[in-house]
Amino acid sequence: MSQSLNYKDALNELSEIAAAIENESISVDELATKVKRAAELIDFCQTKLKNTDAEVKKILAQMEAKSKDVK
Repeated sequence: MSQSLNYKDALNELSEIAAAIENESISVDELATKVKRAAELIDFCQTKLKNTDAEVKKILAQMEAKSKDVK
């Protein structure tokens, strides 16, 4: 997976693949490749969301700890 891939681009590509599958515009020859790519994109997005969630929770915990120190 490309190092420059970001969540927005991954989600857009995933949406395009899903739309193509739904519209039956992907040939049988391409289907397995597209499904594999979709799985990679889903994994990337899930990982990105989990990492972001953990980072936000960490920041909020730090902010909460600082606010307790001020009181």
